[in-house]
Amino acid sequence: ASSRLQREYVPSAHLSAACTCLAWAPPGGRPPPNKDGPQRKKRKSEVVEVDKQLDILAIGTAVGSILLYSTVKGELQSKLEGGHDNRVNCVRWHQDNCCLYSCSEDKHIVEWNTQTCKVKCKWKGDNSSVTSLCISPDGKMLLSAGRTIKLWDLETKEVYRHFTGHATSVSSLMFTTVKPMNENKPFDGITGLYFLSGAIHDRLLSVWYIRSDRKEKNAVMSFTVTDEPTFIDLTVSEVKEEPVKLAVVCRDGQLHLFEHILNGYCKKPLTSNCTIQIATPGNDGDSTPKPVPILAAAFCTDKQSLLLVYGNTLQPIIEKVSLNTTESHMCLIRDVQKVLSLKTDVALTKVKTPVVNSDTKVLVPGIPGHSTTVKTPSSGKEKKKNKRKPGETGEESIEERLEALDIDVSKVKTPGGLPQTDSFAVLLVQGLESNDAEILNRVLNTRKENVIKNTVARMPIHAVIPLLHELTKRLQGNPYSASLMVRWLKSVFTLHASYLSTLPDLIPQLGMLYQLMESRVKTLQKLSRLHGRLFILVTQVAASEAVQDVAEVNQTAKLVYEDESSEEEGSDDEMIADKDSDENWDEDEEKEEQSDEQDMTVEKEINGDSDLEPENESEEE
Repeated sequence: ASSRLQREYVPSAHLSAACTCLAWAPPGGRPPPNKDGPQRKKRKSEVVEVDKQLDILAIGTAVGSILLYSTVKGELQSKLEGGHDNRVNCVRWHQDNCCLYSCSEDKHIVEWNTQTCKVKCKWKGDNSSVTSLCISPDGKMLLSAGRTIKLWDLETKEVYRHFTGHATSVSSLMFTTVKPMNENKPFDGITGLYFLSGAIHDRLLSVWYIRSDRKEKNAVMSFTVTDEPTFIDLTVSEVKEEPVKLAVVCRDGQLHLFEHILNGYCKKPLTSNCTIQIATPGNDGDSTPKPVPILAAAFCTDKQSLLLVYGNTLQPIIEKVSLNTTESHMCLIRDVQKVLSLKTDVALTKVKTPVVNSDTKVLVPGIPGHSTTVKTPSSGKEKKKNKRKPGETGEESIEERLEALDIDVSKVKTPGGLPQTDSFAVLLVQGLESNDAEILNRVLNTRKENVIKNTVARMPIHAVIPLLHELTKRLQGNPYSASLMVRWLKSVFTLHASYLSTLPDLIPQLGMLYQLMESRVKTLQKLSRLHGRLFILVTQVAASEAVQDVAEVNQTAKLVYEDESSEEEGSDDEMIADKDSDENWDEDEEKEEQSDEQDMTVEKEINGDSDLEPENESEEE
């Protein structure tokens, strides 16, 4: 009634084995009135309306174990293990109270005895993961769904009927009728009943009819909504003429109400009778109303009013709304901020804010609740203007505060010329709080590994996430600055890993960073190939330029080798072969003379001299 949190339970292994699904045990061995076996994620407000108080809560985990938690005692009652070796997707209690069914990503369905905490039976439910279960009103049949829907006989554990199902994995299954519409035939407990199914990323909720024959496998009718359904509640139709009322909460935060008598096949998807949205009034400061997401909705026992849960998941507000279905669209105006601020004022009594005198000067390294907006220190001329006279009021710049504390920014230097790490940590926090680019550049452009390490080690815990956001922002910019930011990232992740791992919303916080890194690393291979090719090209170009740049060398030939073409030279060769070594010596001298002559001709030719001797000319040819 007061939207106040009654009990909070954190399993000891909540980091490694996150809770994935919930189900209330039926009170005192019978199901709650007007419900077909408990739906998961029932709100505490519904509990009050059941005669006997609900106590045991079955909680499925990501590692395959199931916890049974007593809400009355406020402690863990028992733990069911050994049934699944993967994430539990759905748990459902049987009406006889000591029997529990669970399905998992490991494709199996398990029947548990909750008294002995042992597996009664385990069988393969599908070729892919089984995502949802529902027990029939008489407790003899079980619906299971991955993408296709199967109806199992619980005695023989055999498939009784197959249904087409959805293209994506089914997230919710529930029976909509308890008795068949045709009352002439004898009722066997299942034939003639309707049930409803919804799937992820699917905007259609399908209604299926269980026939006596196996012919029809498709849905008999469907309800259309604006977005993927996240929470469904319905009033079960017990009499023939009584319509089924359906409340569907979508991912976009809207609630759709349907009212329909289930009487056979309907080809066209049915639209909602009424859509409910919640928005802020938008009067103070911000003129535009903002939507407030509805998280869940459930019908009260009178079937005429509805409990709405809206706001954020950490502090939901629960409100009872009477149904007026004459309007097709209702927008409720609720000032969420006021309600929340009232609640937090009551809750946080232990926090005392110190009374600060107006003359006191405070320099705080950013404790939440004490952060002050800070003026950006501007250029030299403006700084002089900004210095206030004693009578004036207004914000002080960081420089003025440091002066008030007798700290001169220019004096805070080590012999190396850099500020010390403790002042670095303070500067970093102040820069992050005031979003001052000048301070942040000064701190983050440091290259010394030990300075970075010490700064990160000395910074307060609450500044870690803002620092990560700042680093992510800078990583998107210039590659040069990105290479500097990686050093900071490395230090943050090594020194504050334990703190980061405790954050529940770590993945969305770091999502951008992961994507950035992946996209950078993806191009690494291509870039290194390109780098290799360019390197070869550049070196070749450089080599060819080096060849061209060499100074003009004297082009005269040092030695010219000739094939002798004239006959006399040929006869000379024969003679040479016959002569002895002394004559050879003479021949060599002659050859040298010839080669000298040849050199001259080449030189002349190069110099453009045309007055060659005829015999030389023929030799040249």
